[in-house]
Amino acid sequence: MPERPAYLRIADEIREEIISGSITPGTRLPSNDALAAAHAVSLMTIRKAMEVLKAQGLIESKTRGGTIVRQRRVIRRISSERYLSDTGSQDVPKTSFTTDQGITWAEYRLDVAYEWTNADEELAELFGVDVGTRLLDRRFVFYARDVPTQMSRPYLLAADVEGTPVADPSNEPWPGGTLAQLRSIGIIVDDITESVATRMPTPEEARILRIPVGVPVFAITRRMLAQGRVVEVAHPIVIPGDNAILDYRIQL
Repeated sequence: MPERPAYLRIADEIREEIISGSITPGTRLPSNDALAAAHAVSLMTIRKAMEVLKAQGLIESKTRGGTIVRQRRVIRRISSERYLSDTGSQDVPKTSFTTDQGITWAEYRLDVAYEWTNADEELAELFGVDVGTRLLDRRFVFYARDVPTQMSRPYLLAADVEGTPVADPSNEPWPGGTLAQLRSIGIIVDDITESVATRMPTPEEARILRIPVGVPVFAITRRMLAQGRVVEVAHPIVIPGDNAILDYRIQL
């Protein structure tokens, strides 16, 4: 078997030290020159090893700060029962997001953008409507304590929400989220389906969520139904994969 290239062996060694905790988050690594001398390899070999570790989300470069071990995000457990928090009393404002993040309303921020659009073939199939059906296209970036941790693009049928407070972005964030919004106009969601995929982030997602392009994301397609009719499609919900565990409960 061919010998493993030097840059991969060096990346493996540094990765093991990071994962084991021998090198802690926030630690500044030695300069590339110092690493090249320590491993008796060329500067190019060290640069290639650093690129591997950056792509894996383990290190990052800081302007005038050298290369440091990336801070590990707190693991976030996302339960399939999280939407129950949107169905109860809102005496204390909350949503499924604030619940699974364990944050208060004051620690929650939502960037929003709304526009009207028409359903393409994919969205028409997800909704079960004709291509060209008018939709409200909403784009959300969710922040917990000023850290962006989730993106979502939920669509609503214009026939349901046009001319209602639900179509007004100035009402965001809405306590109880989409479930409460739809309930306010007489639509009671009684079923939710989610399809989960993993993929690499787009450049825009990596920039907004502040993650290296080498860190995978969960891409979730959610459909909310009321009496068998699809009333909302979130496509996609994007969550960094290096700090999330999806918990699903199946009752038989």
